[in-house]
Amino acid sequence: MEKTLVILKPSAIQRALIGEVIKRFEQKGLQLSGIKMIQLDNSILNEHYAHLADRPFFKRIKDSMMISPVIVTCWKGKDAVRVVRSMTGSTNSREAVPGTIRGDFSMSMQENIVHTSDSVENAKEELARFFKEGEIFDYSSALTPFTYSNDEI
Repeated sequence: MEKTLVILKPSAIQRALIGEVIKRFEQKGLQLSGIKMIQLDNSILNEHYAHLADRPFFKRIKDSMMISPVIVTCWKGKDAVRVVRSMTGSTNSREAVPGTIRGDFSMSMQENIVHTSDSVENAKEELARFFKEGEIFDYSSALTPFTYSNDEI
């Protein structure tokens, strides 16, 4: 099963949407494998958003991500990266379709509730960036046989 990172951004924290966002992933059938609240700083944000360092909005992104603590989560499931990306919707929330997390809870390109890994490779890197060894758990869920058919596991 794949694992992917979801960060509940300060916009989710400040707007009291933590439970709503987590509930959607749980209801879909994804398994929560790691969760913690952390305060991001320049060092980790420079690393995480290095691919945007030369963009004019880089400082705005970092400032936004340090307004309050964030919640970093690891979700596990079949095709987890693709499923989570589909559930969250377009990065520009005004373009996100209703029914997606951003489509239902956000009006902003920046204050768009969540960050999600965009590939299996990036998910592995991002999870290693935000979680130490022993903070992501592999455990059996009694719901697995009711979430997947036996040939999908």
